[in-house]
Amino acid sequence: MTRLQTRFGAPLALALVGALTLSACGERSKPAETEGHAAPSAGKEAGDYERGPHRGRMLRDGDFALEVTIFEDGVEPEFHVYAYRKDKPIPPKDLQLSIELSRLDGEVNRFAFAPVEDYLRGGGVVHEPHSFDVKVSATHQDQVHRWAYATYEGRTGFSAAAAQAGGVRTEIAGAAPIAERVDMAGRVEITPEGKGEVRAWYPGRITSLRGELGNAVRKGQVLARVESSESLQTYSIPAPISGVIVEKNLNVGDVAGERAIFVIADPTKLHAEFLVYPRDAEKVRVGQPVEVRSLSGAAELMAKVEAVLPTADLVSQTLVAHVHLPEGAASAFRPGMGVEGAFQVGVRTAPLAVRTKAIQRFRDFQVVFVKVRDTYEFRMLELGRQTPEWTEVLSGLKPGSEYVTDGAFLIRADIEKSGASHDH
Repeated sequence: MTRLQTRFGAPLALALVGALTLSACGERSKPAETEGHAAPSAGKEAGDYERGPHRGRMLRDGDFALEVTIFEDGVEPEFHVYAYRKDKPIPPKDLQLSIELSRLDGEVNRFAFAPVEDYLRGGGVVHEPHSFDVKVSATHQDQVHRWAYATYEGRTGFSAAAAQAGGVRTEIAGAAPIAERVDMAGRVEITPEGKGEVRAWYPGRITSLRGELGNAVRKGQVLARVESSESLQTYSIPAPISGVIVEKNLNVGDVAGERAIFVIADPTKLHAEFLVYPRDAEKVRVGQPVEVRSLSGAAELMAKVEAVLPTADLVSQTLVAHVHLPEGAASAFRPGMGVEGAFQVGVRTAPLAVRTKAIQRFRDFQVVFVKVRDTYEFRMLELGRQTPEWTEVLSGLKPGSEYVTDGAFLIRADIEKSGASHDH
């Protein structure tokens, strides 16, 4: 593994690049370990190695050679190994073979082989990542041949100082509570307490008005004077609440009766109304947490279910759930806006989970980067339930692994820049 070093204190990106230890699958082969036989030919560039007829890695010891491939065309990855003497195929039944893989976290995988057609097939899956130190032992005609080499992919390393300066933080993977969520569509509305109507107390002619659409008014402020049709006495009508005039239905000279003269709304008293479909009706309860988001995703907040109306719509059979929005919501949420709501209807503990923010897209996979001492390597994940905070891991990561939660994008970028390949 090649280690590039630089003095920390340059701009962060340069310092991280300088501190990194870069490794790629098939990047460097160590000299062969043999029992009284010649080592493979020297003189190849680092990262290069001889390829055989099946595009595998050639391992030579005198006139004996193996071609090691990892076959993954329509099957889970498995070893296919071809044997040669003086570059001519050897029947696989005449050969005994074993391969040992040592991984970054100390795990060791051992493979025995059985002849199949013209090659030896490894017993077992070569799990991702294909990043390990390899030991090969082959016996042919009572002669033992051994090799050792490294093949790394998705791996890099840098010092603790560089990691700290780059904002790299880690946690230990383990069990975590995963919320069960139900997503619903809704709309922001002013609460019933946030609306007030200015009405005539007694029928009569309106003699004056003090308010226009959009005007802010305060509770108790006189907004109209009406001359009673019965007593011919003029009386004042105050604003019942503080807020903004959102409707003006009558003018001076009109006769006030059942119709409201003004409608006032307090834009700070908001709730969101969500349509609850029958399949979710039994899950939604008063008091449940709800993540409310604008349709653009630019604004979000946590709120709670304050009421579930007991009557269903005749046509759609939906119920209406009211979610209270705190006063501070008025700066981002306005009456009439469409919103999305994620209702937390339950919580279950996942045996293994990682922080959602730790998950990165690497090649075509969703991964996290594990840390072993000063070395980092990706782990391909099969994921389950997900919330903004936690994501369940079904496979691909061991419990107790130390993984990167912050700064993972820096590690991913450096590995991608190094050209770490998936090549065997």
